[in-house]
Amino acid sequence: MMTPLQRIRRVAPVVLVLFGLSFTSVAGAAQSSQQPPPQQPADDSAGPQTDNGPIVIKKKKEEEAPPPAPVAPPEPKVKNPNNETYSIRVDVPIVNLNVNVILDKTHQFVPGLKAPNFLVLEDGVPQQVQSVRMAQTPITAVMLLEFAANSYYFIRDMQNASFSFFNTLRPDDYVAVVTYDLRTHILTDFTNNRQIVGNAISSLIIPGFSDTNLFDALYETLDRVTRIEGRKYIILIGTGRDTFSKTTLDKILAKVKATPNVTIFTIGTGALVRELADAGGGMGPITRMDYLQAENQMKTFARMTGGLSFNPMFEGALPDIFSQINDSIRNQYVLTYRPTNNKNDGSYRHIEVKLVDNEGHPLQMQDEKHKPLKYSVIARDGYRAKNEVE
Repeated sequence: MMTPLQRIRRVAPVVLVLFGLSFTSVAGAAQSSQQPPPQQPADDSAGPQTDNGPIVIKKKKEEEAPPPAPVAPPEPKVKNPNNETYSIRVDVPIVNLNVNVILDKTHQFVPGLKAPNFLVLEDGVPQQVQSVRMAQTPITAVMLLEFAANSYYFIRDMQNASFSFFNTLRPDDYVAVVTYDLRTHILTDFTNNRQIVGNAISSLIIPGFSDTNLFDALYETLDRVTRIEGRKYIILIGTGRDTFSKTTLDKILAKVKATPNVTIFTIGTGALVRELADAGGGMGPITRMDYLQAENQMKTFARMTGGLSFNPMFEGALPDIFSQINDSIRNQYVLTYRPTNNKNDGSYRHIEVKLVDNEGHPLQMQDEKHKPLKYSVIARDGYRAKNEVE
């Protein structure tokens, strides 16, 4: 029979073994709980890894796409063929008319007139004057001088008249000097240098030819000044005779009519010497008629463009003449109206300007002593309407 001590010795190894197994399993379990799980090999094709711990960082939201563009409104329905849109433009003409009112006796400019005082007739039809304003501006002028070897007295009169006009120039005036005999010669182009203009006039000493082709010279001058904007003036100084121009009288008159914004002032030369020759029987009827026709041509050029024509006999009259020209070209009325005939047919419209009182009667002028004063209304006699294809 075994004693208790012997029993303990037989059981102890078994207990120890069991206890050892239990301890080993517990320790292994504890160790396995402390070691991190084995890492999986990285897979590049799987994309970036996401942390699945208790704190989760969400992925950044994709940027929102821009809102779609608004839908264009539906096009309006067009009844024209092929859905084409047509527009109509009405070109309403406006006429600007330069008018001078000068006393016949003193050649003074008459100020203070209003729109109701002007009666404008276009082809005999009264026009409604919309506005009237005063204008005083610098001038752009061409001195067109006859310089031919025909008479010393004619050349002297031309030089005296040229210097008289030269003395009236202002610093902001632009002047060109052109002479003509058989041909046209430009001595100086447009300049406001008085010294250049004075030297050009002083150089006229020895003429070349005795021919005076006035029509060709005037035609070329009108052709040149049309390229210049604004109002232009031609101071034509000569006898008015024409010898061998290729341009006929009808053609030059048509050119004068068709050239806008040009006013011609004419000063005749040789009036005294012609008067003395005629009185002494030195001029036959043909020569006399030739000069009378020349004088009439000079007056026609001036009248058609709203200018003035003079035929002074003495040099002392020149200062008064150019004073009147200066009053005419520096002080003027500018009338604006819409013609009742608004057709663009290229026709020539004749203009006549009259002065009337408040009741429509001819305007009467009086001086301080209540004596009637005669006056002249100076304006171009017409204009050419535009063509439809201009």
